[in-house]
Amino acid sequence: MVRNVLGSALALAGAAAAVLSPFRDWYDGRLGRHYRIDELFTGVTGSRPGPLGSIFLAFLFAALLAVVGVVLRSRLLVASAGVVVLGFTVLWMVRQGESMGSLTVAGDGSGLQWGVANAVGGAVLLLLGAVVMPGRHGGRRPARGGRDQPYAAPGSEHPDTWPPTQEPGPSVQTSTLPEPEPDPYTGPSPADRRPGPEDRDTAPHPVTGPRDQDTADTAQYPVVPDEGPDSHRPPHA
Repeated sequence: MVRNVLGSALALAGAAAAVLSPFRDWYDGRLGRHYRIDELFTGVTGSRPGPLGSIFLAFLFAALLAVVGVVLRSRLLVASAGVVVLGFTVLWMVRQGESMGSLTVAGDGSGLQWGVANAVGGAVLLLLGAVVMPGRHGGRRPARGGRDQPYAAPGSEHPDTWPPTQEPGPSVQTSTLPEPEPDPYTGPSPADRRPGPEDRDTAPHPVTGPRDQDTADTAQYPVVPDEGPDSHRPPHA
């Protein structure tokens, strides 16, 4: 975040310096906007064109390019703006040196002046802002060759390779526990099994409760009165 703000500030400052430089003296008291843009390719003359036919047009285009680069956080656009400003300034210096025979810096204002310094400084600020800006990825480099990307799960058309169950087909195991073992019973299905003699009820009598059992025992074994000394005594009349 800090690098983005600092880089944007440097780029905007460089664009502003580049746009204002044609309105200052460039050489021997002559403003930068008094140089035709086509004179940078054919040779410097004494004509004075309008602002849109002078060097100002190239610097205005570079400034707009820098603003778009800052908005889009594009280091390439900001760097391109700096190259345009620096390239046109160097090309002007070459043509001006050919016209005058040499380039001088004098204290009386007869040589290179502050307009050229502003243009060169603006180009340097634009290039420096492009270096400082992190770009669209926020300073993080994209993964090379997908090394940092997770592996995709195998599809149903490929054999299972993860988890390594060594079984064909897609993986259905989502737990870390071992897979359940199959039932070791290999006999017929309980639904297909026919009843045998061992399945018959062998109880001959129904099961009775406690009260019924006591009654049955009493009926089978009647109670006999005890014999005593008075058992043979005749009953009283």
